[in-house]
Amino acid sequence: MNRGAIGVETLHMTMQFGAFTALDDCSIHIKPGSFHALLGENGAGKSTLVKCMMGFYHATSGEMLIDHKEARIDDPKTAHALGLGMVYQNFTLVPSLTVAENLVISREDAPRVIDWSAERAALREFMADMPFQVPLDQLVSALAAGEKQKLEILKQLYLGRRFLILDEPTSVLTPAEADEVLGHVRQLCEAGKISVLMITHKFREVSAYADEVSVLRRGKLVGGGKVSDLTHADMAAMMMGDAALTKTSARAGIAGEPILQVQKARAVNRSGLKRIEIGDLTVHAGEIVGVAGISGNGQMELMEMLTGQRPLESGTIRVKGAPYSATRQQAQTNRVRYLPEEPLQNACAPRMSVAENIAFRSFDSKGFWLSARDMRARAHDLVAGFKVKTASIESPMQSLSGGNVQRAVLSRELSGEVDLLIISNPCFGLDFSAVSEIRARIMAARNAGTAVLLMSEDLDEIMEMADRVLVMSEGRIAYDALIAQADIETIGHHMGGHA
Repeated sequence: MNRGAIGVETLHMTMQFGAFTALDDCSIHIKPGSFHALLGENGAGKSTLVKCMMGFYHATSGEMLIDHKEARIDDPKTAHALGLGMVYQNFTLVPSLTVAENLVISREDAPRVIDWSAERAALREFMADMPFQVPLDQLVSALAAGEKQKLEILKQLYLGRRFLILDEPTSVLTPAEADEVLGHVRQLCEAGKISVLMITHKFREVSAYADEVSVLRRGKLVGGGKVSDLTHADMAAMMMGDAALTKTSARAGIAGEPILQVQKARAVNRSGLKRIEIGDLTVHAGEIVGVAGISGNGQMELMEMLTGQRPLESGTIRVKGAPYSATRQQAQTNRVRYLPEEPLQNACAPRMSVAENIAFRSFDSKGFWLSARDMRARAHDLVAGFKVKTASIESPMQSLSGGNVQRAVLSRELSGEVDLLIISNPCFGLDFSAVSEIRARIMAARNAGTAVLLMSEDLDEIMEMADRVLVMSEGRIAYDALIAQADIETIGHHMGGHA
């Protein structure tokens, strides 16, 4: 059987949902062995296109060619049989199983009785050729988001897919990790083993790794071509059309009094085998402190320590000089707000309405008898003010796109006076305009005097937004510097634990 890269082409593909046209006459060609990027805002039709390619949707019209032959893909199983695989933005792993178990059961030929000694030996041999490692015996539930994303890519390579669709594959990876992963994928393309269609919003990755790019806007193919012929400005113009981007706010004033102080705080990490130890972390009013680090080095646990979800063994957390254990009353009194990673799961009631989710902060001040009319009026104002795109404020929160969930949660958390904002990966998987809008909101809060602790695995985001950068490595703060004095190479060494 030929195991080389395959070429895929969509011809005049159109997808309608009732009167709404999500994809309009879209024709793109991904050549065998090429690395092709797909750009576009949320709602531009990218997900609809790849779902048609993978058999989740049946296109209203148009056709698909694989190696120049017409292919009828009725379902994902058919796509897999033809060599197509996809790494989804939402994880498809089984949390209660180990990494090894997730890989083995993903095979269609997985035996009913598994010889784990033989399978682990084969997996170790497979992992030896990979540019990154994930512990085979670790439970997926204990992996950080970045590690889960790595495993999703590993799974597709393990299954021998010859055409990979990557949906924001580096959203939670550091630049070094992203370069490592995409560099390996690029090498596989150059070797003629796979072809790749990558959905991304990072122009740097497009320029560094893609051969060609296609740009969708409002369901239509509006441009593209060889990446070597296009600038970042060219690609942004195709994505946005005449829409103006939100400008981030320049720094205003100087840092004020200490708001958050963490001293000698110690807690068990998620594996239960190591400790997170934060010797001294201070965030002042009117400053953004960015916490960088490779996924799995304690950022998740630090967030849980600050939100009261992970108890301290020793040490103190203080807000405005007073002990802070993150009770709801303390958060309300001290005006502390949160935007955790994956907010749909960690900061929302997914099946409740957008209006109800936005009202969560109002229950403390209004009491049990919160007026439904007032709640809806407030939701309308915040949805409009933060540009949340939703069919209705009565729609369930889970019906919103990732960027609009972020906007809705931010509208709730940034409404009223906020003295301390604790955020984790605020722009994970979001489109170009959503990233611009959310970063502008956070920086405007900083300029209004809010103390912001920004935990992000996107180093570019920290370098753009933060006033001071910390690096977490092995559960400790390994580096602390003002952004103006920070050195990217030094930060990278600390992130990798080599300093």
